[in-house]
Amino acid sequence: MKIIADENIPCVEQAFASLGDVELLPGRGMRPEQVRDADILLVRSVTRVDEGLLAGSKVRFVGSATIGFDHVDREYLRGRGIGFSTAPGSNAISAAEYVISALMILAGKNRVDLDGKTAGIIGCGNVGSRVLEKFTALGIRCLVNDPPLKEQGGHDDYVELEALLQADIITAHVPLVSEGDHPTFHLLDRVFLEQLKPGAILVNTSRGPVADNYALDHLLAQRSELSVVLDVWEGEPEISMPLLEKVALGTPHIAGYSLDGKLRGTEMIYKAACQFLQRPVQWSAANELPATPPLDPGTFTVDDAGGNVRRAVLDCYDVREDDARLRAILSVPRQERPACFDRLRKEYPVRREFQTRKITSAGLDKTSQVVLRGLGFAC
Repeated sequence: MKIIADENIPCVEQAFASLGDVELLPGRGMRPEQVRDADILLVRSVTRVDEGLLAGSKVRFVGSATIGFDHVDREYLRGRGIGFSTAPGSNAISAAEYVISALMILAGKNRVDLDGKTAGIIGCGNVGSRVLEKFTALGIRCLVNDPPLKEQGGHDDYVELEALLQADIITAHVPLVSEGDHPTFHLLDRVFLEQLKPGAILVNTSRGPVADNYALDHLLAQRSELSVVLDVWEGEPEISMPLLEKVALGTPHIAGYSLDGKLRGTEMIYKAACQFLQRPVQWSAANELPATPPLDPGTFTVDDAGGNVRRAVLDCYDVREDDARLRAILSVPRQERPACFDRLRKEYPVRREFQTRKITSAGLDKTSQVVLRGLGFAC
């Protein structure tokens, strides 16, 4: 059995070796002739999977190691009887932790206390629900907008999008949808963006086109008091350099890139392929995860809950490091920038989730312990 896989899916060769011969290719440039003889195709969000790629191929199963599926023509796959699976929720914890790290950085920079602030969460699925939990642990009051979930019932407290404009923090966690009752393409458009309250923080870790990047660039040129955090961009990998220069934090689509999350995604599509082929599961992501050292209790200060939480979060993951790596492409020749953007993703350093970092109670006040547990740390 021949398996074609995106070279950036971690441990894909180890996972799928029992199912066939794995050939690795760059995901963004996959061509029909490369996948024609494949039985299984494994991709990420950078590969468009549709008739143009698969017509005349032998592909029987497509796995996407991502939480989204806007890059896949699912109707075409169903019509051809091709099995399909994504990895919903695989990087949800990682993406939520990215948001927390970014907020800790901005709160420290602006000398504000997050406790008592109001946040608007757009989309309360796998990622948004975890952001909600972590915001609540920090004492942040949350307003949630999710029309599809509200229509399913049981969410009468969800609010309209316009109600989020009163929030100090707005963060988007929705799939990219261009049609239907609830499209998200340019959901954050010029009209919405211009109504952000003074000093607001806006975070987008969903998909680049959810926020109108042109309108956002124009807005930030007029309102420098706003703090915008972008992990996703319109036109990736050829992103707007003027917008990158204006955002408070900018990263190369890596919010969900913890090693834990990426391996979770590999495992999910591997198990789905095994089920589709009726083959036994022989690989586990747990065997690939290295041990992590505990956080040094000497960095904490008694009765400094806010400082302790910030130190723990940033010791585990500091978004500024990824921001610095992306900003380095500002000095790169224009024609080389897209390749640099992709290389930052391909060569992303190992990052672990909060739950893997043990914190001893020595020198740590009770309030800090409660908050850190709520954020996912083991303490």
